[in-house]
Amino acid sequence: MELIRAQEIMLTHPEHLQRPCDPDYAFGAAFVADHLCPLLTAAVPIFDAGLFHADAVYDVVSVSRGAFFRLEEHQARFARACDAIRVRNPFDREREAAILHEVVVRAGLRDAYVWWTVTRGIPPMGRNEMVDPAKFDNRFYAFATPFVFMFDDDQRARGIDLIVSRERIRIPSRAVDPKAKNFHWLDMQMALFEAGDRGAEWAVLTDEEGYLTEATGANIFAVLGGVVETPDSGCLEGLTRQSVLDLCDELGIPTACRPIHARELQAAEDVFMTTTAGSIMPVRSVDGKPVCTHGGAGELAVRLHNLYWEKRWAGWHATPVRYELAGG
Repeated sequence: MELIRAQEIMLTHPEHLQRPCDPDYAFGAAFVADHLCPLLTAAVPIFDAGLFHADAVYDVVSVSRGAFFRLEEHQARFARACDAIRVRNPFDREREAAILHEVVVRAGLRDAYVWWTVTRGIPPMGRNEMVDPAKFDNRFYAFATPFVFMFDDDQRARGIDLIVSRERIRIPSRAVDPKAKNFHWLDMQMALFEAGDRGAEWAVLTDEEGYLTEATGANIFAVLGGVVETPDSGCLEGLTRQSVLDLCDELGIPTACRPIHARELQAAEDVFMTTTAGSIMPVRSVDGKPVCTHGGAGELAVRLHNLYWEKRWAGWHATPVRYELAGG
């Protein structure tokens, strides 16, 4: 089965072309605390705890053909993340959504990567006030930039070369809750460097007992005995992950969320990753061993990838961008 070349379509199809916008916003638009600005001029105060303590939660939603995908679910997940780390979003759900629309509209984007965060913000300066979360000045930031795939069409068509990290494990859930999408990426970034050292393109991490958690910025799936399986803990509850579970249900393919030991990948009939910035990403090898006998991307992974984009572009879970904010 041939993979839909989604990146090429986004770059060439008229329904994906960027709308006219102020040249200052052509690379993207940002919202910083209380105002819009061009993305390349946006800045975070150096004293913001989100910068120097990685003390923040964030979320990412994508736009394609002028529509957000699963926007309300992303917002609900973000609200849960804020509660989990005890930060207060300065904006209610309605105003938050309006800001996300505004940054897309200002940049004239029909395909966008849309990111937003609430940081712990400016620390209190009074004595013994660091123990009180209410004393921090929590801050909101957001931006939209043209959508860029984690892997290009050719990489997704032939499958990604993946390793299971030997040098790093995922930060334990008791230390940092992975269900609250956060800035703690050093374990994942070091695993990526390990992947490069080992001649691979991406990395998946395990917990200290060798059970799969998540790949760097992505959920992991393995097809075992005809069942599409994904870890049930130690990972973000990704909305592209949920989309795969929904697609499998539609196709009548059994699924399971359960503990999966890394060694089970060696017996998998198919392996793929999922993330907002990459959609569904077939894997062709794990630790240098081909997943499929033909040595390329698995047929089911490609089938799910194609169905995902076909349904998205047909309006699946779509929230149209409010381009009328720009006057038409």
